[in-house]
Amino acid sequence: MIGELDQAEIDNLLRSEVIGRIGCNANGQVYIVPVAYVYDGKNIYGHTDEGLKARMMRADPKVCFEVDHVENLANWQSAIVRGTFEELKGEDADRALLLLRRRLEPLVEIEGATDLKGYVLYRMQSATRHGFLYRINIIEKTGRYEKL
Repeated sequence: MIGELDQAEIDNLLRSEVIGRIGCNANGQVYIVPVAYVYDGKNIYGHTDEGLKARMMRADPKVCFEVDHVENLANWQSAIVRGTFEELKGEDADRALLLLRRRLEPLVEIEGATDLKGYVLYRMQSATRHGFLYRINIIEKTGRYEKL
């Protein structure tokens, strides 16, 4: 059966995952890339280095964000978020970094993940030195599922 997720199910999906895909569009070019993120119940937060994605989101702040959870081809959930990109500075950036750390660091607190933990910590620190933190201000959320 294929159906639509309600808003509570969409929120649950957005909270439960840590990797999503952000889509941006500028100068006639479309770009979709996976990103680590955190959802606080109102907005999506992430970090990025300077590059194509950053240039495109600055040129056209309208973005689309997608996250899914796939058990198999007949059992999955997917949420689509439409919103606007906002580059964060000051206290807003500090809050976003704290949210990301709280969400991502526990995921690498597993035995044998010292390399992964070091990498995640490095990426969090570099978010403010070599890149920036951003927020997706959500305009609309939709979701679908299939369950056999």
